[in-house]
Amino acid sequence: MIDGFTAEDEKLSGLLIQMGVPRNVSKALVYMKGRLETTSVEIEKNANLRQPEVSIAMRILKEHSWIMKRDIKKEGKGRPVHGYRLAKPFNEIVKELEEEQRRKISDMQNVLGQIQNLVL
Repeated sequence: MIDGFTAEDEKLSGLLIQMGVPRNVSKALVYMKGRLETTSVEIEKNANLRQPEVSIAMRILKEHSWIMKRDIKKEGKGRPVHGYRLAKPFNEIVKELEEEQRRKISDMQNVLGQIQNLVL
């Protein structure tokens, strides 16, 4: 796979954003889906995100247990480098997102039903 986002990646990222996935998380997730491992610098450059956006995205992805992180040894001083990879197949992550949205829809339908019972 080439570096950077393809038109298909942009479309997929946009659809995830429409589902409620934050932009930075969506772009990082889509960028990582076709790679065995990547670094935050590569995500930043190729997904067109700023460093703080990548850091926040990695934290959110880690909280969902969707990525794994490993320390990469590097020479000299400076910030440590971390390698990131998806902890599960991309389609499983999409299924989890779908289930989360279905729960939200169900909860909202329940609330709307309660509202209707109170006002009718």
